[in-house]
Amino acid sequence: MSVRISASGGAAAAIIAVASAAILSTLLVSVEGNGYGSTSNFDYKEALTKSIIFLEAQRSGKLPPNSRLSWRGDSALDDGKLAHVDLAGGYYDAGDNVKYGLPMAFTITMLSWGAIFYRSQIEAAGELLHVHDAIRWGTDYFLKATSGRNRLYVQVGDPLLDHQCWVRPENMQTPRTVYKIDENEPGTEIAAETSAALAAASIVFRYVDHQYSRNLLNKAKRLFKFAKTYKGTYDGECPFYCSFSGYHDELQWAATWLYIATRNSTYRNYILEESVDATVGEFSWDLKYAGSQILLTQLHFEGDRDFDDYKKLADSFVCSILPESPYNQIQITPGGLIYLRDGANTQYVTSTAFLFSVYSDLLAQYRQQVTCDNQNFGSGPLMAFAKQQMDYLLGKNPEQRSYMVGFGKNPPTQAHHRGSSVPVLPQEQVVSCAYSFIDWFAKDAPNPNELTGAIVGGPDRNDYFEDHRSNGPMMEPTTYINTPAVGVLAKLASQAH
Repeated sequence: MSVRISASGGAAAAIIAVASAAILSTLLVSVEGNGYGSTSNFDYKEALTKSIIFLEAQRSGKLPPNSRLSWRGDSALDDGKLAHVDLAGGYYDAGDNVKYGLPMAFTITMLSWGAIFYRSQIEAAGELLHVHDAIRWGTDYFLKATSGRNRLYVQVGDPLLDHQCWVRPENMQTPRTVYKIDENEPGTEIAAETSAALAAASIVFRYVDHQYSRNLLNKAKRLFKFAKTYKGTYDGECPFYCSFSGYHDELQWAATWLYIATRNSTYRNYILEESVDATVGEFSWDLKYAGSQILLTQLHFEGDRDFDDYKKLADSFVCSILPESPYNQIQITPGGLIYLRDGANTQYVTSTAFLFSVYSDLLAQYRQQVTCDNQNFGSGPLMAFAKQQMDYLLGKNPEQRSYMVGFGKNPPTQAHHRGSSVPVLPQEQVVSCAYSFIDWFAKDAPNPNELTGAIVGGPDRNDYFEDHRSNGPMMEPTTYINTPAVGVLAKLASQAH
């Protein structure tokens, strides 16, 4: 039997589902009349394209010839050299120049889920190859980072020294310190999340590049075994990515993706007999229960009765957030935005919107409902809420402004992002870290390089927002804000015809 605890606040091709036309008409009616602007629809296809372009701005390593951002160049080509390993590539997580393993892995897992579940919609929008490229940019890096047995390189760059210099990655001279986990210093969360990312990505590439897919899956299996055998929380990514939720959610998340990818009873048995479950109202890089609960609920809908209890857990997640639910416990701003905490709050907006969108499709496909005490909710209200959250970010809000750079009305211009806010400099130019904050960080002017598609941290709990680079919580973008948005935007774009 699996152990069940309570936590506060804080598949393969068959995974694809298509919502009925009835859902669209329901949600279009339900989101009208909130008073913020005259339209409830945006150019979701444009938003989708731009949200993927942002990921290209976050690439580290040697950029390909087809890079769509002229102001980005090669960077950190010697990453890993200090440990005698090639760690060039991967993604910078946010506005700085450090590569963190945990959020990078979650970014790839979520992008892969979107590419699986909304494959046809992304393809119809002409973005499938770009999404595949974005996933592979991460998985290529993870294959290099897992170059040894029971060893995973999890971070490159000294975060404290990096944050003392406001410089583009192309010109940085701050130490590229290498951090790893192994048998002596385990990091179950990072190992399991990387396993989940590789397992999910293996499904994406199964019919595109079979050998590559097999390589990813084999690495995923080994990482899961490593994570499960050598348990421990790795604190090396603190204070920026401390895992407050522990590692049980990542282990269940990884086992779920491995079971979907392999249908091997080893992972099924782990989920049913060893994993820990929790009722939660949050889905994020740190807390994965709700994601695995919805994936496992799909298996329940497909006829696996052993996963029946996960329907109740998935429903509980929805009930804790949906405003009409009697069990609602998540704060909503006066303008209607999910608000969990300061600092990149929009990550919870996009991740929740994605889960609501996916669950809405599953409910429609299998003619199911969410039960919240004595109230039942069909697929319509869930998709309406997901759409409302995305519309808020795109411009339907009290400030009547977009929170995606380069999209819509009055978008942010001063993203808290080094590469965007510092002019292109000669590669050999040495930058004074002391003056970098005076010359570029503190300058009250639009960034010289548009960070196209970046969704910034967003407004506060009262819908107030200021477009100032110095306000990191409001103005810093992250890869894990954008990637959950990809699937939802693809779905919305497909329904906008």
